[in-house]
Amino acid sequence: MAKSIVAALQIGALPGGKGETLDQILSWEDAIRESGAALVVMPEALLGGYPKGEGFGTQLGYRLPEGREAFARYFANAIDVPGAETDALAGLSARTGANLVIGVIERAGSTLYCTVLYFDPQAGLLGKHRKLMPTGTERLIWGKGDGSTLPVFDTQVGKLGAVVCWENMMPLLRTAMYAKGVEVWCAPTVDEREMWQVSMRHIAHEGRCFVVSACQVQASPNALGVEIANWPSDRPLIAGGSVIVGPMGDVLAGPLRGEAGLLTAEIDTEELVRARYDYDVVGHYARPDVFELSVDERAKPGVRFNS
Repeated sequence: MAKSIVAALQIGALPGGKGETLDQILSWEDAIRESGAALVVMPEALLGGYPKGEGFGTQLGYRLPEGREAFARYFANAIDVPGAETDALAGLSARTGANLVIGVIERAGSTLYCTVLYFDPQAGLLGKHRKLMPTGTERLIWGKGDGSTLPVFDTQVGKLGAVVCWENMMPLLRTAMYAKGVEVWCAPTVDEREMWQVSMRHIAHEGRCFVVSACQVQASPNALGVEIANWPSDRPLIAGGSVIVGPMGDVLAGPLRGEAGLLTAEIDTEELVRARYDYDVVGHYARPDVFELSVDERAKPGVRFNS
């Protein structure tokens, strides 16, 4: 169907860890069903958490023992893919009839990845995208994804792809996703800034696609009973800002700030042909005689065994 309801679920990882956070996600089942949403996008690092302000005991040139302990706790709170948490999310997708796109911290071997998982009501876990480029000190705790997890799925709401947080500012990644025909661009994030709103509107307008961005919302350090270095004690750690944008850059819903909620909007993918009439970024507006992008989608394991 060309018309469908899409949603951004704005919630945050809870202090009690992945079990408590998973229960919180599942508690939105009735609201998702009542909204009629065929797609629900959830924030970056929702299951596993985004440890804002944590230094992991690292100074340039050395690491403190307490940082290793902090990482061990963070690793224990990450999820296996597949695993018990993905089974529960597949069940939520099946019961609500909604495709789910959710940010998690995935553990593989002894490495963590900032990952987005896709769920389908019939097929369950469809696949994943691992964040290609962690930002700043995220690189201390997350590995980098490779080109093998850049999927676009044909779903009930259209062709669906996901790009995480500041990956959205990588022009070549955007171009690759546009070339895959993304119609509904999912952007899990923890970026609460006004500039994020500008980026989401730009991507919708550039790609002539619908954008659904879901941001975490977290209380202030005071409210959480913690101290965060160089962060005002009464300022929310993450203030939200989930938003849904149309293919001409028009805001359809949101931004939702400072509270949890299910943000919804009706979209119509038939609008995309009209929107691309005068601007198809990888079609008639491209200049392949001047510019060419090559994308390596091969998996890049550190060790290969040829037998």
